[in-house]
Amino acid sequence: MREMEFKMERQGLVNIGDVVDVTEREGFNYSYIIEPAVAMSGCYKSRDRLKSKKGVIKDIKENARGFYVIAEFDE
Repeated sequence: MREMEFKMERQGLVNIGDVVDVTEREGFNYSYIIEPAVAMSGCYKSRDRLKSKKGVIKDIKENARGFYVIAEFDE
């Protein structure tokens, strides 16, 4: 299992236990978006690319900078 963190701007767009689809964006590095444009990951090098495009929301955290979603992927 692999966990990734995504930044979510508003509360309530996903819930713990939701199965989500992820889209990969390629540029200089790779980033991922929980569809439909709910949250976005940070940047990853090509050796750290995500293999699975479907994950499960494990946790949602809130701090002064916003909401962060932890998604778990079967890899």
